[in-house]
Amino acid sequence: MNASLPNIGEQRIAELLRDLGVSKDFRISEAFVSEVLGLITDEPHPLDLKIASAAVTEMRDAFAMFAPYRGIPKVSIFGSARTKPDDPLYAQTRRVARQLADAGWMVVTGAGPGIMEAGMEGAGVERSIGVSIRLPFEAGANSIIADDNKHVSMKYFFTRKLMLVKESAAFICLPGGFGTLDETFELLTLTQTGKGIPVPIVFLDTPGDMYWEGVHDFVQQHLVRRGLVSGTDTALYRITDSSDDAVQEITRFYANYHSVRSVGNDLIIRLRQAPTDEQLSELNNRFAHLVKSGDIHRTEPYSIERRHEDHLELDRIALEFDRHGYAELRAMIDVLNTYV
Repeated sequence: MNASLPNIGEQRIAELLRDLGVSKDFRISEAFVSEVLGLITDEPHPLDLKIASAAVTEMRDAFAMFAPYRGIPKVSIFGSARTKPDDPLYAQTRRVARQLADAGWMVVTGAGPGIMEAGMEGAGVERSIGVSIRLPFEAGANSIIADDNKHVSMKYFFTRKLMLVKESAAFICLPGGFGTLDETFELLTLTQTGKGIPVPIVFLDTPGDMYWEGVHDFVQQHLVRRGLVSGTDTALYRITDSSDDAVQEITRFYANYHSVRSVGNDLIIRLRQAPTDEQLSELNNRFAHLVKSGDIHRTEPYSIERRHEDHLELDRIALEFDRHGYAELRAMIDVLNTYV
């Protein structure tokens, strides 16, 4: 690290931010500016600096594009760009996207052809958001979203994948190639490790198509059997060939469960309806192995939630969570969703 950065001084960074009118999340902004200046004064290779600059630019554009729709639930649809309009998968995608849009969801896709275009056809342009990737062999975004303000184009796959995952509360994965499998397994990794929030993940086929069953067999035979993943990790996804079942899986996930937040060692689970004493006892009996110490208990909003006005209207339970149990946390959410 270049030793000259401290000479810039925290005070000068703070003065600059105040001159720019920054008041919200001031400490985070200070830290960000300090890291950017530190990177510059490190005098990295020009390519490294170019990558960092382009990534920040892309994220800024994407954050601004998504911002007006933050309060609307979103589902990301992954699948092949090579799927043709006469393929049953195309019609299946269009159907499930239309059902979700009718239920109040926005559909996020990679904005290309194939499954992505089918999803946007089903949802309609008003309910579609596109995050495209610039590739030498693709013309760009499909005609549905190309000229719409709900579209952003990315240079890097890693920034694109961030935006395909970050804003969505549910995921539908249809058959695809390397890119689809990359997106799908990264999503599973994020959920399995707690880097991502608990979400419903649906592997959607058409009747008679065994694509996702084949992927599941690979996971069972070569990952679970070797101990490379836990058998419970397969509960992170659901395989179906029915669009009705896919939509039900997503809406049922949020029947009572709303969201989670970590505060220190505690995991706070926010609910539309708190469990009764009897139900709380059931949770503690069934899921004691997820608690590092203490028990699962009802709680009022934590102070940091109050400062951020973070869904204060919701009921809450909390536990000191054993962070090896993210796959089984899904099972507890399924139980909580029966308490309605």
